[in-house]
Amino acid sequence: MPDLVEARELSYGEAVNAALHRLMAELPETLVYGEDVGVPGGVFGVTRGLRKRHGDRVFDTPISESAILGSAVGAAMMGRRPIVEIMWADFSLVALDQIVNQAANVRYVSGGRLSAPMTIRTQQGNAPGACAQHSQCLEALFLHVPGLRVVMPSTPQDAYDLLVTAVHCDDPVLVVENRTLYSGPKERVRVGGPVLPLGGARIRRAGWDVTIVTWGAITQRVLEAAEALAREGIEAEVLETPWLNPFDTEAVVESARRTRRLVVVHEANVTGGFGAEVVARVAGAGVPLLAPPVRIGTPDVRMPAAQVLARALVPDSARITAEVRALVRH
Repeated sequence: MPDLVEARELSYGEAVNAALHRLMAELPETLVYGEDVGVPGGVFGVTRGLRKRHGDRVFDTPISESAILGSAVGAAMMGRRPIVEIMWADFSLVALDQIVNQAANVRYVSGGRLSAPMTIRTQQGNAPGACAQHSQCLEALFLHVPGLRVVMPSTPQDAYDLLVTAVHCDDPVLVVENRTLYSGPKERVRVGGPVLPLGGARIRRAGWDVTIVTWGAITQRVLEAAEALAREGIEAEVLETPWLNPFDTEAVVESARRTRRLVVVHEANVTGGFGAEVVARVAGAGVPLLAPPVRIGTPDVRMPAAQVLARALVPDSARITAEVRALVRH
């Protein structure tokens, strides 16, 4: 049973850690493993203290994403609920067979007799020194895979709640975090309490002139842009969609019907990004927009190591403000 609800001042990384401790305590079938997650406590310190409290159910692995994810599929099929960490989302690409062909297919190919209740914790996005092989935003790739749930929490509260939900889910779930969030400011986080259902959007800011749909770490930049726009008399509704599968299409459509303008902002590069799917769903619902919808993302280039160049590529609040302003005054 979950603990009684209490509130703690936690950073994003501490909220993830608190969720992992809760899950290990209330679900004896859980395992936590990956590269450096046991004795070292994680390269970002997120799994600190887990091995000391929960023993051999928390352990380190060799540097082999294929082995980590392949073993997780088998463990999940046999009744465990593994929570495995892939240090960078980029590294999951060496184990696509285990994720795409195996984990996502278990329920279907077994005729529902088996499931793969495994959770993959990873992080993505640009940060100082990340460079091209440690900064890719890959959510659209995994969202193209039926049978795989995908969630991208951006606040400490969601980091806690949505990880708890993911581990209780009987489908494989990819939880995409962001290293720039781990050591962010502490917020009051409710811990304990019931497991929340999958799905749902969050209205982070109400408005009536334009709907801005976003997810992940860039949500904060969108909120900064919305505040700047408000000072100019433009009221933007910021709709964050941490659950990308299942995606709350209804919430997006309802907001776009009210504001009649749509902007989608994500850190991933524009071509093939999930923002295109959001625009397509709104268009398919027949929403009568006052102007063509806008997608804001990173240009289709490799991410440079030089931070001055990287900052010029990833959308910042100034760019978001300018593009939304141009749309509203179209």
